[in-house]
Amino acid sequence: MSLPDLIEIVPLDKPVQAEITVPGSKSITNRALILAALAEGETTLQGALWSEDTQVMTECLRDLGFMINAASDPDEPCNRTITAYGLGGKVPRGGSPEQPLELFVGNAGTAARFLAAMICLGEGVYRLHGVPRMHERPQAALFGALRTLGYRIDSPNDRLPALFYGGGSRAGKCRVSIEESSQFASALLLSAAAGRWTIEVTGQNAEESPYVLMTSKLLQKFPNYGRFRIEPDASSGSYFLAVNRMKPVERSFPKNGLPSPAGESSAICESARINVRDWPQTGWQMDEAFMKYLTPPKVVSRLTDLGDSIMTAIVMAPFQPSAITFTDLGRLRVQECERVSALRAELTKCGAEVVEHNDTLTVFPSADKLHGAEIESYNDHRMAMCFAILGMKVAGIKIKNPSCVKKTFPNFFQKLAAPAPRGLGITILDANSGRPLTGDELFATTVAEGVEGDI
Repeated sequence: MSLPDLIEIVPLDKPVQAEITVPGSKSITNRALILAALAEGETTLQGALWSEDTQVMTECLRDLGFMINAASDPDEPCNRTITAYGLGGKVPRGGSPEQPLELFVGNAGTAARFLAAMICLGEGVYRLHGVPRMHERPQAALFGALRTLGYRIDSPNDRLPALFYGGGSRAGKCRVSIEESSQFASALLLSAAAGRWTIEVTGQNAEESPYVLMTSKLLQKFPNYGRFRIEPDASSGSYFLAVNRMKPVERSFPKNGLPSPAGESSAICESARINVRDWPQTGWQMDEAFMKYLTPPKVVSRLTDLGDSIMTAIVMAPFQPSAITFTDLGRLRVQECERVSALRAELTKCGAEVVEHNDTLTVFPSADKLHGAEIESYNDHRMAMCFAILGMKVAGIKIKNPSCVKKTFPNFFQKLAAPAPRGLGITILDANSGRPLTGDELFATTVAEGVEGDI
């Protein structure tokens, strides 16, 4: 079973109290997988996210020759306990120029960038490639830094697909800009010790970039051997916390096929009390701060305030009492989709008042104007999840290609539909037939769904 191509979210018509578990942090899981592969001997990662992005990373590491085992997690179905057997900074040999070792990264930006640096430590030739959207995403700053370190990378346009000629560990210095993506710096830092590289990070907010700081903190805390626990993903948790603070839309609902009497309106989530279990407290994830932005200031920055959860805040914004301007959104344009224009287009489609100017979006109070619409997800997991939360407040929200949530949160819709307190208890329909979806029908199948053991 799998999710249909179009689903409809039925708004909640009663208060809900719930404590939700969300899967492990994608950002931490992928960093930990690289570090575990470069470590000496056995490392066990507890609470590791098991979604398309992390499975892509795991499968690429296995294709490289690393041994990785996975076991189910009793607390969260989309987590795994992963045991990786590192080779002390060594990367198994690749192929030849005629037959390079193929590594497919899908649309996983972290896997693409982190592996690009790591495979330079190997010997032989590797070919890194992904889906068409991945081939559009920027790589030039990372490729340039690796070439400065003495590695050969063949890519006519400095994007994927690309050939990497491994040169092993070689001491050197390089400079990398994070203007387009902080993943470039993180990729180099994760492999720096094994490669004997010295990295200088440049660009706006370089010294305080939250994702670069996450990498640095992980390098300090990660064990040479033993166990490492991965905390829940704050970006994934933001969707559930958002329900607590969005003002309900006053809208009459039909009863027995007739309009509701005057005054009988939807008190949707008016008394919602939704918590995310084990909310991160380390300060490693930028989106840990999301709770502070449930009532946002007039200006919210993607660089200094919120990471991916700024998309959640943008979709919440029509429910705020005054206009909110979201700034420094340039990096959202080069991620899974062109997220700035996508957010504006889909919110406008729902009746919200949104103005796009350069790399900012200003969202005006417009809750009373919101209405249902078919939402294009652009094959972007965060677009699908953000607008699903909007559908808990606004009747008639339908999500196209909901299975794209498999990238980071395969059981997201199961969490929405599960009865409280483990879920929110909402109804999700097959939009074409009107039939309620349940159980496995709400799971977004991932690339290796159900596979355990030596993967």
